Amino acid sequence: DTLFTTLDEQERKLDEKDLMICNAEEPMCIAGVFGGLDAGVTESTKDVFLESAYFNPTWVRKTARRHTLNTDSSFRFERGLDPNNTLYALKRAALLIQEIAGGTIEGAIRDIYPVETPQPKVELNLKKTNSLIGKDISSETIKSILNDLDITVESETEEALHLSIPTYRVDVLRDVDVIEEILRIYGYNNIEIGHSLKSSLSNETETDRKHKLQTLISEQLTAHGFNEIMNNSLTEKAYYAESEAYPVANNVNLLNPLSGELNVMRQTLLYGGLENIIHNINRKHPNLNLYEFGNCYFYDAEKINANNTVAQYIEETHLGVWVCGKRNSKNWSEADRQSSAYELKAFVENILSRLGLNDNKQLVHEPFSNELFASAVTIGTRQQQLVTWGVVHKQVLKKLDIDTDVYFAEFNWDALMRVTRKHAVLFTELPKFPSVKRDLALLIDKNITFAEIEEIAYKSERKLLTEVTLFDVYEGKHLPEGKKSYAVNFILQDYEKTLDDKRIDKIMSKIQMNLEKQLGAQLR
Repeated sequence: DTLFTTLDEQERKLDEKDLMICNAEEPMCIAGVFGGLDAGVTESTKDVFLESAYFNPTWVRKTARRHTLNTDSSFRFERGLDPNNTLYALKRAALLIQEIAGGTIEGAIRDIYPVETPQPKVELNLKKTNSLIGKDISSETIKSILNDLDITVESETEEALHLSIPTYRVDVLRDVDVIEEILRIYGYNNIEIGHSLKSSLSNETETDRKHKLQTLISEQLTAHGFNEIMNNSLTEKAYYAESEAYPVANNVNLLNPLSGELNVMRQTLLYGGLENIIHNINRKHPNLNLYEFGNCYFYDAEKINANNTVAQYIEETHLGVWVCGKRNSKNWSEADRQSSAYELKAFVENILSRLGLNDNKQLVHEPFSNELFASAVTIGTRQQQLVTWGVVHKQVLKKLDIDTDVYFAEFNWDALMRVTRKHAVLFTELPKFPSVKRDLALLIDKNITFAEIEEIAYKSERKLLTEVTLFDVYEGKHLPEGKKSYAVNFILQDYEKTLDDKRIDKIMSKIQMNLEKQLGAQLR
């Protein structure tokens, strides 16, 4: 790390990517940004060495950002200068020193410019020009405007003009840039507003569908009392420092972060919502229902593609839902009640149901816990995860000084869009025949979850079993050690005829047998 003192007498640590002007021994100036103190002019200076150069705007901008410098020099170089003007600028500076300061010019000019930058060539299609402008302008008028702009017409045909752009016009490189210049000189006010509009109607795109469903779910959540939030996609790297769920290796890091607190792209919507929650709690608004649609970003080092430089970067749209505080305010008819995970579960299921994903036979529920969730569930198909919801871990809340329970769900919206393409919302008439309910009291091991029972039941009877619910759990006296009792309700429905006892008993026996065989469940 080399230290370099600039004209403002500040020591700056140079980076290996900094562009520098150097003599044979040491750096003299930060190229295009700031001069060095030792190379500066003082009251006793008698000899001045003039150097005129063109520096790459991108390199100058990055160097200036690294050193948080915004100088007159960097302002000009960042925006682009005429690379062929260096010799004229050098001669002009020498002449001014001679005329104003009484200096004398010693020695000849040494030009080490490798190759003169050629003037950019552009083919301007006249039909496209008039189409973009919205008015037919004669070719003679166009050529007159181009001549006034120092743009040379080298050759022309009936359809197009072949142009040569002066190198000082660094902002004019394409035909549309030339068209913009023509319109600017011709005058926006001279373009009449037409009395007719020609347009074509296109089919709904995937983007249209995505926004349509976002609006649908936004309206649903808002109707349930939620407030929409919008957070910055930039976040703090410290959030992911020791995370296994969102490892640091998957961070998309910023090369020039705006601050130490906004130095990576977010991998999850969780932390932005928690920041909103503590902000509101500190202002006496503890009861919150929030949601956010936002993008999350991931880096995968294993996805290497020579033809695609951004293949390692993944961008996904997510939906985050936060619930905390009290469910309702105290009033004359009921006491106030604290929000719970089951309340969030209802919102999650309502969203999935609204998108046509309310078939428990197709969805897989997997309970888990990690450093972010004290207890949680993932819901998805057998191919991909759709949503994670649960109770945010106390250790996470403690980092943000939140002392109340927070329930959070995060939907992978892009995955939902892919799945819902194949799951249209269908409407059916109410069944004409009665449904049948049966209960089983099961003695099972404590480590067995209801999700396992539900999955086995649906696999046992795919057609007639419409619903499986858990309505009682018992753990305690009169049960063997390591066991618990589940009371489970099963609803059977045939849309074509009334179910008879023989068919019902056969289905329930099959379910009972599979539960006993796979889980060791016993009837109480």
